[in-house]
Amino acid sequence: MTTLIESEEHKALRSAVSALGARYGRDYLTRTVAAGKPLTELWSEAGKLGYLGVSLPEAYGGGGGGITELAIVLEELGAAGSPLLMLVVSPAICGTVISRFGTEAQKRDWLPGLADGSRLMAFGITEPDAGSNSHRITTTARRDGADWLLTGRKVFISGVDMADAVLIVGRTEDARTGRLKPCLFIVPTDAPGFQKRPIDMELSAAEKQFELVLDDVRLPADALVGDEDAGLLQLFAGLNPERIMTAAFAVGMGRYALARAVEYARDRTVWKTPIGAHQAIAHPLAQAHIELETARLMMQKAAHLYDAGDDIGAGEAANMAKYAAGEACVRAVDQAVHTLGGNGLTREFGLASLITAARVARIAPVSREMILNYVSHQTLGLPKSY
Repeated sequence: MTTLIESEEHKALRSAVSALGARYGRDYLTRTVAAGKPLTELWSEAGKLGYLGVSLPEAYGGGGGGITELAIVLEELGAAGSPLLMLVVSPAICGTVISRFGTEAQKRDWLPGLADGSRLMAFGITEPDAGSNSHRITTTARRDGADWLLTGRKVFISGVDMADAVLIVGRTEDARTGRLKPCLFIVPTDAPGFQKRPIDMELSAAEKQFELVLDDVRLPADALVGDEDAGLLQLFAGLNPERIMTAAFAVGMGRYALARAVEYARDRTVWKTPIGAHQAIAHPLAQAHIELETARLMMQKAAHLYDAGDDIGAGEAANMAKYAAGEACVRAVDQAVHTLGGNGLTREFGLASLITAARVARIAPVSREMILNYVSHQTLGLPKSY
């Protein structure tokens, strides 16, 4: 069972990260995004304070905690209005996969930099023609002597312009069956044959999205992470933390929007009393709070199961947490904007941009429909339609 009451250590971490987030806040994020720059100052300070590497092993410069602690970091930065999306990618996915399955040389090479923020790794799984079906991934790796040659395309890959390397999900051919099986490769962003193109997004975010083209990118044998025959196990070791961290991202964003709406509803007076005294305003805000708290509980359960080594239990809970948090976030943001009326659409109050951002938690890294498929098949035992 997960502990329903947070430990004093977790409360202290939450408080410290909240203080860091408050020093930057929403204004810092919007100014930085408007200037087309990454959130370098916040990322660097969070790294120096040990927050980026809180889930990575102490032996490699990390904090020795787990996804539970890293989710607290992202949630509190989000609640302060300055979430770091690359926390989901660099330490949570890539750092976790390398920690669990990387060679000693890969751990020494990458984990200290990922922990202190001096190095950053992106993650490449999504493809133009695969969508949510990872079995249709066509990026392939073939042997060429002692090396690998990697060819394929990826889309919607976050933060490639800031990254030193991308952890690419490819497929290799099984010599016995001829079937393709998933494998993970560390691909330097300056490797010959590696091309990136920014995708023009309506979404305003500090982290840009990219399409990647891999044209016979030559990689040494030690670019392969983990066992060539354990690809799915290694892949889901990264995808479960991704879902948990997406839930943290959504809960933090929802908390930020709700706090702004509550503050406004307390002070805004149109008739005799503040608008927050009217149930038509108060009840939807209370409902949003309940939904966010419920989603956070599932997120904490998922993180606890993952950190305890229960990958199967964590898979179910992580999907549920991501679903619940995405839905709660969208509703909280929508109600916050509605509470402010016309002011909710102004730059001054900074909520309108969250309408688009909140949708991300419903869509990525896996759609809510695919989560419902997962729960209906894996949990309820219903047959598949595909």
